[in-house]
Amino acid sequence: MTAYRRTVRLVLSLLAGLLLAGTVATSTAQAEDGYRFWGYYQWTNGQWAFSQKGADAFVPADGTVEGWRYAVGGAKPRVPRAAGDFEAICGKTPAETGKKRVALVVDPGTPEDAVSGETPGPATGTCVVTAPTATGAQVLAAVAPVRIEKGLTCGIAGYPSKGCGDPVKDIKVPATDAPVTLQIGQAVGSTATPPASSSSSSDEGGAPWTGIVIAAVVVLVLAGGGLVLSRRRSAAK
Repeated sequence: MTAYRRTVRLVLSLLAGLLLAGTVATSTAQAEDGYRFWGYYQWTNGQWAFSQKGADAFVPADGTVEGWRYAVGGAKPRVPRAAGDFEAICGKTPAETGKKRVALVVDPGTPEDAVSGETPGPATGTCVVTAPTATGAQVLAAVAPVRIEKGLTCGIAGYPSKGCGDPVKDIKVPATDAPVTLQIGQAVGSTATPPASSSSSSDEGGAPWTGIVIAAVVVLVLAGGGLVLSRRRSAAK
C-alpha cells in the first residue's frame, strides 16, 4: 500500500510539474513586446487593412479612404476606430476635372497609448482634393504638418511631439477598441465654388420689387401734395 501511494504521489508530482512548465511556457509565449507608432491603412471591402506599401509609395485612387492610427501595437494591427465612410467625409465636396478626392481619417488613439505627458486629440475626417498622382504621404501632408524621421512618419499635426516607433515591453492590447465619431473638417485643395443659397437668391430676386414699391410711394406722395395744393388754390379764389 505504501509503495502504491508513493507511486501515485510520484505520478501526481510529475503531472503537476508538466502542467506548471506548460503554464510558464504559455505565459511566456503570450507575452509580447511592441512599438508605439503611427500605422497606415486603407479602407477595403468595408474594413481597415494595413497598407502593404509605405505612404510615399502608395497612390490612392479617386473615391478611396486613407487611414492613420497612433497606438501601441504588436502582431495585431490597431486600426482607426472610425469607419472609412467616403460619403460622410467627401460627400459635400464637388468632384473636379483633373483631380481626385481622397477621404482621410486621422486617429491619434487613446490616452493609454499616448506618450507620457501628451494627450491625443479627436479623430478627424478630411476630404482632400488633389492631383491624380498624389501619394498617401502627399495626401496626409496636405492636411497637417508631418514629422518624418529616418523615413518613418513619427508625428502628425504635432502629435506626438517626440519619439518615433519607440519599443514598449509587455504591451497590453485590448481585444477591441470602442468606436469613435469623426470630427469632419473643411475640405482641403478644393477650388469648386459652392452653390448660392436659396436665401441669397430670393433676396436678389426681391430687389426689383423693392424699387417698384419705393417708386410707387414717391408717386403717391407727389400726387397727394399736388391735390392739396390744388385745393388751396381753389379756396383762395
